[in-house]
Amino acid sequence: MRLRFLGKHSAPDNSPTLWDTDEGQYVIQGFGLDADALAQVGHIPHGEAVIRVPKELMRYLPEVRHHAGNRPEAAEPAR
Repeated sequence: MRLRFLGKHSAPDNSPTLWDTDEGQYVIQGFGLDADALAQVGHIPHGEAVIRVPKELMRYLPEVRHHAGNRPEAAEPAR
């Protein structure tokens, strides 16, 4: 998997980060959840994790539009 840096939300003692991959996924570095939040989430399958990130980090996500079949595609740049 190859990562492409998209953006970071830095503050003292933390730096949630967002990357795009060549496998059609995002990689997110964020904060773990406390026991109360994890209880609200429920069962987390083996190999998965639930994290939290500042909403501001989402500004780095590329714009995506959905076509028939609900398969997202990157939006074409405006001409």
